[in-house]
Amino acid sequence: MTDLLVDVHEDLPLPPDTVSVHLIEGTYQYWHYLCDGVDDRGWGCGYRTLQTLCSWILLHEKKPSKRPVPSIPELQEALVKMQDKQKTFLGSRDWIGSFEVSLCLDYFYDVPGKIVHLESGADLPSCVDQLVDHFTTTKAPVMMGGDSDNSSKGVLGICKTTNSTYLLILDPHCSKRGTDKEELQRDGWIKWRPLESFVMNSFYNLCLPQYKARPP
Repeated sequence: MTDLLVDVHEDLPLPPDTVSVHLIEGTYQYWHYLCDGVDDRGWGCGYRTLQTLCSWILLHEKKPSKRPVPSIPELQEALVKMQDKQKTFLGSRDWIGSFEVSLCLDYFYDVPGKIVHLESGADLPSCVDQLVDHFTTTKAPVMMGGDSDNSSKGVLGICKTTNSTYLLILDPHCSKRGTDKEELQRDGWIKWRPLESFVMNSFYNLCLPQYKARPP
């Protein structure tokens, strides 16, 4: 998919009174509902966030021989081959979460995914230092999923202000094609969200790709 928008967070203003900011490094494609002609509205957000992570790995390494971003059917087939899912999963509209994302990153690209489990949104402050370290060292996008808040999200950065901490959230639920970066930012598909805006009674799982640069 060469016609997908890339790096849609660029030029997005920081929250007021920002003290520190840590962002991903490298190019990624914005995968979202309907972007490849598949109507996955209502169930495909986890796949789309995973595809965004896959695109970052591919574009980071810039190796033409690397396997391209897998399609939703290919991701489902891989999960069945790994015996994480039954054959009835093929062609279904079943959701996937951070755990399945970690399996697929390892399966397709030999990149393990570290799962960080938070009992509730109120526990998000406990992983701030870990996210700062991730965006300082690995600098790869992160997958975020939950239960009550079951909308998959990409996390592209973290910033601290004088009063709060924010996550840079890439939302895969956009179903409009042919848009531009400015419109995505204006409509909130990529935005800074304070930790207190997340659902307090939802658990959250984060998948942090443990990417290590490989020799050329």
